[in-house]
Amino acid sequence: MLTAAICGDVFTSPNVDSIVAGIRAVTGPMGCLLIVKNYTGDRLNFGLAAEQAKSEGYKVEMVIVGDDCALPPPRGIAGRRGLAGTILVHKVAGAAAACGLPLADVAAEAKRASEMVGTMGVALSVCTLPGQVTSDRLGPGKMELGLGIHGEPGAAVADLQPVDVVVSHVLKEILSSETNYVPITRGSRVVLLINGLGATPLMELMIIAGKAVPGLQLEHGLAVDRVYTGSLMTSLDMAGFSISVMKADQAILDRLDAPTKAPNWPVGADGNRPPAKIPVPLPPPHSIQSDKTLSRPEKLISLGHILEAAIEAAATELVNLRDNLNEWDSKVGDGDCGSTMFRGAVAILEDMKKYYPLNDPAETVNEIGSSIRRVMGGTSGILYDIFCKAAYAKLKADSELVITALHWADALEAAIAAVSKYGGARAGYRTLLDALIPALSALKERLSAGDNPVDAFVISAEAAVAGAESTKHMQAQAGRSTYIPGDVLASIPDPGAMAAAAWYRAAALAIKEKCSTA
Repeated sequence: MLTAAICGDVFTSPNVDSIVAGIRAVTGPMGCLLIVKNYTGDRLNFGLAAEQAKSEGYKVEMVIVGDDCALPPPRGIAGRRGLAGTILVHKVAGAAAACGLPLADVAAEAKRASEMVGTMGVALSVCTLPGQVTSDRLGPGKMELGLGIHGEPGAAVADLQPVDVVVSHVLKEILSSETNYVPITRGSRVVLLINGLGATPLMELMIIAGKAVPGLQLEHGLAVDRVYTGSLMTSLDMAGFSISVMKADQAILDRLDAPTKAPNWPVGADGNRPPAKIPVPLPPPHSIQSDKTLSRPEKLISLGHILEAAIEAAATELVNLRDNLNEWDSKVGDGDCGSTMFRGAVAILEDMKKYYPLNDPAETVNEIGSSIRRVMGGTSGILYDIFCKAAYAKLKADSELVITALHWADALEAAIAAVSKYGGARAGYRTLLDALIPALSALKERLSAGDNPVDAFVISAEAAVAGAESTKHMQAQAGRSTYIPGDVLASIPDPGAMAAAAWYRAAALAIKEKCSTA
């Protein structure tokens, strides 16, 4: 199956550096296939890592799996989520690679497999993030239908039903001719995967399998060639299951039947235990560049003091907002927005004491991006890293000696454009851009009118807060909130937008205070 798995924090994409390290560690002359589940943070981080690895001379291909069948198309720019059907794609690709096929052929088999499988999940309880109180969004006697693997709410909440009713509903959703998510019709051969979400006993999974097999045979006229049952793609301690149905032909069955010593694959190979893990030294990259060493200046000039105050205020505000952001995100996402922003803010506060060249604003912005990239991960981490890199490039290109307020506005505009380009979001998509775009508009308007730059910054901060609050009335078009019903979103602002408005406003007020006392 897989040669390597690269992990981020809980429910968070791994960062680019970790992914590149994984690619370097296992990639031989045949190349490397990345199998990525369809979440924005995973696509961005793995995509950027793939490009980095290619630039170092590695052969890399990427296949994105979106097997979710719970939601009707379209789903904004996010698309269908990657769920437990990805396990079957892993098995097909791993067996193809073990046969010695070229990278392009392995990628083609994985892509074909991903187009043959559909999945839907059901949960009886909400998972608990480490160190946090379990969400109470799912009341007694209720179940969620059509949920992802990151603790986000399902497509619908319903009363508990007998298992045969639930299984019948799930199979109809997966095999629906209206959505046409999987090319399965009466008479097709299929593979069935019953996956536990973390707290479902094997006995209950077997009961579900016992209902699903005759359902596929009698209700849908399908030949069930293989059944796999186990907790293969879990969601911490969630009580629930997902069902995956994959169209099968002899080629796919041969790949699924190929021997593997992956410890949790339901069919063992030769009855042997998997070998113990052996530490492998990490190979160096093909090209090693010497990084320049930056450090905090011994003496700060006036601009350095102002920049320090702004950064400290912005990061401290995010530290203080952690619980509020997590609470909002638990209702419209996966509950970790505050924790993710907290990690970035703490790293910024620590790194600023040692490494930020505060007398050089452009390089300082670049270093903020490096701090974020190291610890944040997920969609927020990669987007803020892109934000900082774009702002840095604009500041370096436009300013020679003195950076003016207009330079800062142009850098903000470039950063917003880069986030929109690579993340796919625009104004009104219910993202952090709904705070930053109004802020940019107000900032440029006030500067053009000749306002004092500090006053213009504060006014633009109020526009950022108003923009973030307005996300309550938007239908999500990006990120995990696209999977949440509109009536749930209507009472909760977008956590990412609220975080952006908070740090922006804190920075503006800190600069105002610093300048008034100077």
